[in-house]
Amino acid sequence: MVDARQERGRALSQDKRIRRIQGALWMVPSQTHNAGGYVVNMAEATCTCPDHEERRTRCKHQWAVEFRIQIDTAEDGSHVVTQTVHLTRKTYAQDWPAYNAAQCEEKARVQALLRGLCDGIVTPPHPGRGPKPTPLSDLVFGMTMKVYTTASGRRATTDIEACAEAGHVAKAPRYNTLFDGFGRAELAPLLTKLVEESAAPLACIERQFAVDSTGFGTVTYRRWYDAKYGREMRQAEWIKAHACVGTTTNVITAIRVTDGDANDSPEFVPLVQSTAQRFTVAEVSADKAYLSHANLAAVEAVDGVPYVPFKVNSSSDGSAAWRRMFGLFMYKQAEFLSHYHARSNVESTFSALKRKFGGSLRSKNPTAQVNELLCKALCFNLSMLVHAIHELGIEPAFGAAS
Repeated sequence: MVDARQERGRALSQDKRIRRIQGALWMVPSQTHNAGGYVVNMAEATCTCPDHEERRTRCKHQWAVEFRIQIDTAEDGSHVVTQTVHLTRKTYAQDWPAYNAAQCEEKARVQALLRGLCDGIVTPPHPGRGPKPTPLSDLVFGMTMKVYTTASGRRATTDIEACAEAGHVAKAPRYNTLFDGFGRAELAPLLTKLVEESAAPLACIERQFAVDSTGFGTVTYRRWYDAKYGREMRQAEWIKAHACVGTTTNVITAIRVTDGDANDSPEFVPLVQSTAQRFTVAEVSADKAYLSHANLAAVEAVDGVPYVPFKVNSSSDGSAAWRRMFGLFMYKQAEFLSHYHARSNVESTFSALKRKFGGSLRSKNPTAQVNELLCKALCFNLSMLVHAIHELGIEPAFGAAS
């Protein structure tokens, strides 16, 4: 059977932009970016693309150059490909009755599940005199439902009042009350805990996890005067969500929010440790940005197996966890990649979250931006729970929060 990369390389070989740089070096354009490409060394059988660096075997760019050389040296000087390219795509069956039922009932189910989570929130005592503030459980419920509607605070008022009429809150919080709630820094740890608790009912299903990060745009900008160009410059600010995701149901098991410039690798250990508090961790996959001795050891410390690809300059020297994974990566690549490819599910999770609840944040205050992002993650988890109810037959039961 012809390898899929060989077939893609045969199709790519007809690209007129493929050119010889010098000697055995060839430039093959990227198919995913308009500019740039990868350097193929035919003498050393190497390519600078990520696929070759991870697998250490022939990639589609090397196949493309090989077919291009055959085409260029044809006796009649023509550029004719004599074989037909047949590309195949793996598809997955969809349980449409369960999917349709989940979609139709999602909003009502999400409200009921959210109420169950908020019932465990304890409102701190009100000091002094004056009217009592909105109960903390009702405030968090209103904030989350405001994000769920993907509307502004004022336009979400009707939906929140409908929740009050249904008995989910004692009194619908006003939009100004919700805005004040988003600006409270002490709610970030509580919302983080609710995200983790919302994933707990799937602990009987999830064993494989993936870690990655994604950015969310904001409405705030950083401005400065550039002396070189003689004009004011501006750049949009953004924040980053680091998440651990179950690869079966795409539920977010742990999340941390940082500045947009924060590094990814230091967030790996806290995410794995938080996930291990509620889940049995069999394996964790992540891209090579998370490759470190501490990260591999952290997965093994919770009785899991890490699947993180090594870089081209990585050696076998290191801890026991490092040596075990290096041997698996180098000498059993098919087995390694069969587990590592589950990492693509975290990309699917981020894509679904942004398509469903938006890839940018409405809040202007930095603290409010963090809380709004955490509410997005909570809304996404609750919607995934609704699908699991219909497709997997689970019955979520939340305990009281401490």
